[in-house]
Amino acid sequence: MNNFWTACGHQHLTRNARGWLSATPDYWRLWLQRPELALVPESCKAEKRLHQALLDAPLMQVEPAQLKAFKDDDARENYALFLRFRDDVEGAGSLESAYMGWMRSGQIQLPPFFIDLVVQAIVCNVLTGQDDAWVWRAAELLFRRQRITVQEGRVLSGDSDTLDNLQATGGLGEMGRLLMEGGAPLKAVDVKVLHKDNEERYLSQREGLGRYAFLLDMTHEIQNELPHGLILKMVNARSGLKALSAVLALWVQHFLGVAVKIEPVQKVDDPAWRWHVGLDATATALLNDLYQGTELSAQRQQQLISLFKLRFDNPQDMRADVQGKPVYLGLAMNEQGLLKLKPQNLLLNLPLAGAV
Repeated sequence: MNNFWTACGHQHLTRNARGWLSATPDYWRLWLQRPELALVPESCKAEKRLHQALLDAPLMQVEPAQLKAFKDDDARENYALFLRFRDDVEGAGSLESAYMGWMRSGQIQLPPFFIDLVVQAIVCNVLTGQDDAWVWRAAELLFRRQRITVQEGRVLSGDSDTLDNLQATGGLGEMGRLLMEGGAPLKAVDVKVLHKDNEERYLSQREGLGRYAFLLDMTHEIQNELPHGLILKMVNARSGLKALSAVLALWVQHFLGVAVKIEPVQKVDDPAWRWHVGLDATATALLNDLYQGTELSAQRQQQLISLFKLRFDNPQDMRADVQGKPVYLGLAMNEQGLLKLKPQNLLLNLPLAGAV
């Protein structure tokens, strides 16, 4: 999968003794080529000098006066953010250590897309050796906002930015946008649900719109109506929820060094419910209310995409007061049908032995 998600720069990272990712000079050079930092015709001489100097020596120390000399305020701010990000990662020794530091601080001073690109690179590390298209597609939820739709009882997850772009441009980029603004009809873009018939096409995609233009079926089970009013319920063999469960278990193992098993469940029927973790802001609020016995409105119930049960392989890895008890997880969309999963919640909120 070396050609997968190359825009995040994982191919320019090396593994340290712990298996975590350390930056190389080429990793920082790739950042300097991003639109936020790349030179444009309007770039001033001071910006051009610093850009070339950083390309030559990506770890060079930059003096405040060098940034102050920039004529463009936005360019100055972008470089300052990049340098803070670079120094954080280099000081921590790995992307994983830097990520944990940012999350534990509770005061992240970097743009969200910085964090998302770091998570994407770490996910590439976590999924080393995986070749299942559903696992890779489910892993997108850790760093790409999703738009959830329900069609004929099926819960479908699509990349929010990609779907919005396709809606606005018909898949033709800026030209498509101009045509639509001019009232020209455009052929509807064909967005496919990931299926065994197109999994190779998904895996062969590189960057660009096609990279994230596959929907993930996150339905618990499929119901088929049979003659005589019978309904046959079948387990969704290619459930995105199962794939997401596998990704999250690998995520926990990679960071915390503890083995867990995660499985999707349709309800929590446990009088001894002791611990839960919301995988996003909406799910956190829903689980808190359910735990307190608060009755949810029908609208809020519909926002819940799935519940999960997490169990530690070794109960000794858990806090003594909850050893052997399952941890329940929740995944939900907001009122606009959007889902932004927070993978850090699993790292910060599990009842680990020795945790303060």
